[in-house]
Amino acid sequence: MTLKIWVSVLKVLFVCKELPHARVVGGPIIVYNRVKHLSSRHEVHLLSFYHPGMEKYADSLKPFCRRIELVEIPKERSLPRKIYDYFFADRPVYMLKLYSPELEARLEQMASQEAYDCIIAEYSFMGQYLHALKDRLPRETVKVISVHECYTDARLKVFKVKGFSWEGLKAYLHYRQLRKYEFEMYRSADKILTLTREDRQVLLSYAPDLRVNVIPHGVDVEHFHPKHWKPEGNVICYLGNFGHEPNVDAVLYFYREIYPLIKREIPDVKFYVVGKDPPPEIKSLEAADGSVKVTGYVEDVRSYLCASRVMVVPVRLGGGFRGKTLEALACGIPLVSTRLGVEGLEGREDMDYLVADNPKDFAEKTIAVLKDEKLALRLSTNGRKLAEAYSWQRGVEKLEKLLLKLVGEKGK
Repeated sequence: MTLKIWVSVLKVLFVCKELPHARVVGGPIIVYNRVKHLSSRHEVHLLSFYHPGMEKYADSLKPFCRRIELVEIPKERSLPRKIYDYFFADRPVYMLKLYSPELEARLEQMASQEAYDCIIAEYSFMGQYLHALKDRLPRETVKVISVHECYTDARLKVFKVKGFSWEGLKAYLHYRQLRKYEFEMYRSADKILTLTREDRQVLLSYAPDLRVNVIPHGVDVEHFHPKHWKPEGNVICYLGNFGHEPNVDAVLYFYREIYPLIKREIPDVKFYVVGKDPPPEIKSLEAADGSVKVTGYVEDVRSYLCASRVMVVPVRLGGGFRGKTLEALACGIPLVSTRLGVEGLEGREDMDYLVADNPKDFAEKTIAVLKDEKLALRLSTNGRKLAEAYSWQRGVEKLEKLLLKLVGEKGK
């Protein structure tokens, strides 16, 4: 009888599309906490793209990472090149926007030098590197793709919302290209991770044979705490990374179709749009309307989040888990969201948060929170209790157990 010896210390490489960082919105904070908590018991390395000027955040990762390698994010391809790639490239043009031969070579080099037990590609964009190198990476290394959003399904959602506009047609062309490639890529990995059960079901609806586990999001309930909540009048807040299309769509949808209904009832209402990389169409809202403030990147989102009386999440596109919902709830800020915006959150509608999927209902529920102090207090108290169940440690412990199991099985 052969006894299985479990690995006690893993050597794990994270491959990231942007530098993990503790004080940003979205995926980078998920990866930051995975790196931070895994590093307490395992050896963690990092290979990441960086935006010029953002490489300074690598210093905050040095206490957790034995080795950090950075590659500048690729420049946007020209339109003629995109057209050529659409017809002749070996992968979808949507994936090519984050393809770098330099990063691919660096990954292959690191894998040959370090004998990793596991390589985790954070975001499907980075999964393309594991897929491209599947025959050149060590066979004994466990390959994992962490899917923050299924691109095939996300592009289909854009087409359904935008229709036969240019944006809609472009999304449909991306969908047609992605559908085959994305799931071939996932099949070449040893394991796929999602943030929610709903996203797991989306992947399985396209490819029932995938090996998918759910590793939930978390929130720092000490950093995001009701003691910081000091609303400044009738302020509504939206928090997001505006390099991500669903956030741009959400703000424009809210401002154009919902916000006028709220202003009609509450003339002194204000709308704070908080997050990095707002495009011109978002920035122009502040110039056109004195009640709107567009902050761009802020070091600590609590300065605006906790000045608001209600957080709105009017998202119509995309997938994955939206960490902004947990951050608002942890601060005790009442939340009004579309159903998609609270997907993956195991809370009670009308008790922990409010849900509305059309402009009229969304406006009415937001107005109710702004006017009804008892309703706001109930949502604040219940929302905080819900957020307390989502610790980063719990999710990372689940990830750790899964990695140990996968490495043990691969070494049989």
